[in-house]
Amino acid sequence: MPYEPGQVEGLPESAKRRLQNMRGGEGRKPLFTSDLSVNEFALIREAGFDPVGLVMGSSIYHIGIQIASFYQNQELDVLSQAMYEAREFAMTRMEEEADLLGADGVVGVRLEVSRYEWGASMAEFMAIGTAVKHRSGGNYRTNDKRPFTSDLSGQDFWTLLRTGFRPVSMVMGSCVYHVAHQGIRQALKQAGRNIEMTNYTQALYYARELAMSRMQAEAEREGAAGIVGVQVKENSHGWDSHVIEYFAVGTAVTPDEGAATLPAPTPTISLNG
Repeated sequence: MPYEPGQVEGLPESAKRRLQNMRGGEGRKPLFTSDLSVNEFALIREAGFDPVGLVMGSSIYHIGIQIASFYQNQELDVLSQAMYEAREFAMTRMEEEADLLGADGVVGVRLEVSRYEWGASMAEFMAIGTAVKHRSGGNYRTNDKRPFTSDLSGQDFWTLLRTGFRPVSMVMGSCVYHVAHQGIRQALKQAGRNIEMTNYTQALYYARELAMSRMQAEAEREGAAGIVGVQVKENSHGWDSHVIEYFAVGTAVTPDEGAATLPAPTPTISLNG
């Protein structure tokens, strides 16, 4: 479903009450929560933003089964879709919480995946970060009026704004890939020799490229100028040893007209040995 500003369909009633209470009113003072360090808190305030609350989204997702050919490199698209969709559910619910607080965006977003003993084929996907609001207003939301999201630290967020850019959204791409097993004939050919394992090279290279291209496609749909802080992570999530997820994530950014610029950098020499 398309994102609608103000939607709260994915939030439990307890979350709605907590967030509404944090906004204050009826004799109650506003209260914010945050996972920012003191340094991050100071720099975000210096940039003109105030934290309004710690926001999160969760999705416990049943991951389906897809059988791969033993000797074939191939993407497991059923698993790729599951990993991507579950993260999107968590991100959307986090954005809904930020929306309920009247925030302009969320900084320091973390995406975590947890497995539990009571559900071998299930995983919890969780997004968590600190919602912030600009003190003097301004348009910091995305083109479709969602709060911006960013996995940048408070320090990097401040530096980004000072360089004349602003975050648009956290973009990601996922690819779950089966790496073919090595045949006996191939193993005998390479015994005792220095030789590239082209089968494995091509599989891992291709899987990473798929994750990167999907992340870039998200940024293009957002109208971003580029992506900063890109990370490419790999994890097996308890699957077969030849099944790996490559996950690319970063913050899409766009120029911010009239923003302040950083002074020329000054080289320093550390005296800490």
